[in-house]
Amino acid sequence: MKPLHVSEDILPIADFKARASEVVRRLREHRRPVVITQSGKPAAVLLSPEEFDRLTHRARFLEAVGEGLADAEAGRVVSDEALGRMLDDEFGKHEP
Repeated sequence: MKPLHVSEDILPIADFKARASEVVRRLREHRRPVVITQSGKPAAVLLSPEEFDRLTHRARFLEAVGEGLADAEAGRVVSDEALGRMLDDEFGKHEP
């Protein structure tokens, strides 16, 4: 995600309402988030669908890595050989 440009990417909600189509089009062109304010305070952040997908994919990946590290630290691991046996039992012996 590109960095926020304060002068361009922070809009009062009234401005957003008046220029919604333009703002949404700009999301993809500039690849920056847009912060919508209400009563002078941040109320929402708009992202392109592609940027949202990228962020959620990254979050899921980092969560999975964290779970794996926690499992390893807690000793919830199996050896390569044991994993091979479990897979053979489940799916049949692999023949190269």
